[in-house]
Amino acid sequence: MGLNIQNSNYNGEVLEQLLTLAATGNELVEKGLIRVEPNIGYKFSIPRLKSGTMLQKRKEQPSDSDSKGDFDYSERVLKPEEFMAFTTFNPRSFERVWRKWQPKGPLVFAQLPAEAQNALLAELAKQVKFELGDHFINGVYEEGTDDDKLFNGIIYRMEHAENKIVVNTDQTTMIGKLKALKARIPQTMRSNPDLCIIMSVTDFDQYDDELSAQQSKGADYTDMNPERFKGIAISPLSLWPDGLIVATIASPEVTSNLWAGVDFLDDENVIQIDKLTNAGEKYFFKMLLKADTCIAFDEEVVWLDHRDYEGPVITGAELIDDFAATSGSKQRTYATSNGEPVTAQSNADWITATVGSDGHKVTFAVTAYAHAESGDDPRVGTVTLAIAGTSATKTVTIKQAMAEE
Repeated sequence: MGLNIQNSNYNGEVLEQLLTLAATGNELVEKGLIRVEPNIGYKFSIPRLKSGTMLQKRKEQPSDSDSKGDFDYSERVLKPEEFMAFTTFNPRSFERVWRKWQPKGPLVFAQLPAEAQNALLAELAKQVKFELGDHFINGVYEEGTDDDKLFNGIIYRMEHAENKIVVNTDQTTMIGKLKALKARIPQTMRSNPDLCIIMSVTDFDQYDDELSAQQSKGADYTDMNPERFKGIAISPLSLWPDGLIVATIASPEVTSNLWAGVDFLDDENVIQIDKLTNAGEKYFFKMLLKADTCIAFDEEVVWLDHRDYEGPVITGAELIDDFAATSGSKQRTYATSNGEPVTAQSNADWITATVGSDGHKVTFAVTAYAHAESGDDPRVGTVTLAIAGTSATKTVTIKQAMAEE
């Protein structure tokens, strides 16, 4: 519907549509991954009820002392933080842009046509929607004037969840990571139809490429592979950080583990359009909002974080410098953070490196060192240890004393 610029209240069907887009129209909401609780004026409590083990042997006359199990009640709180969108514009700026939208009427009472106003509001809603979507996922709240610290997003809530299930793995492929993630998902969650794996679009593209490469007859590269892993739905999000993979219960219903709270304030205060000053030509758009997020149960968050992960590592001796000039051998043990065996490759024909059957004990052998023409410096070579299928390497320096004259 059209908007009369002289009216400072933007109401009706367009207001309702704009609110829906701006306050809840982001990726988490559009994909049905989060429960949004509207109309929270101050705070909203999410009840959590758990019970202990209750079954026991039958007793003919049970007493209070035979009671087994209990009810554990707690709450998580949504307390939306206040923020706003505010921008100014001059209607006369459009005289040079869109001829059909040139302001009409006497110059001092010029009004921007409703069609132009709606176009500006649509752009406002689009931008607010994008920014809110980022805050719903990546937001961090801080007191003060930092406009990038509006409220805590879902990732912040998960990072600070004390009882979340943390998955540690040195797998570098997406398939390997997802296998490790699935292995840690509690069996009670696996049968839940709302179980979902959330990852970035980039990570899903890598997963899709790995699936296509594994198909024996070749994949149809015009199509995407299903957004699933072992029957579990995958939701790639464009604003989700690369390297972070989370499995949780995600839906728009009250059974979701992901929650958001918003407050649709009075219409007069949600979208306000009016003159910036009575004597001036500029108008303003003002939008007041409240939002917050939380998770209901820490233990329903299965968390694999490789955002700062640099890959598996090999630990052990980096220098073996006590070889005599005669032939000899020495053994060293190397550990890998992912438990995989190492391979060994020498860069000199006088060094042989052999990996034992356990894949971690390496025997370094050198041949006799014949007398050199001059000097008494040892000769030096290297052996490169590696973990197959990864970029992890370690260089071991071998030094052998010079033969005496």
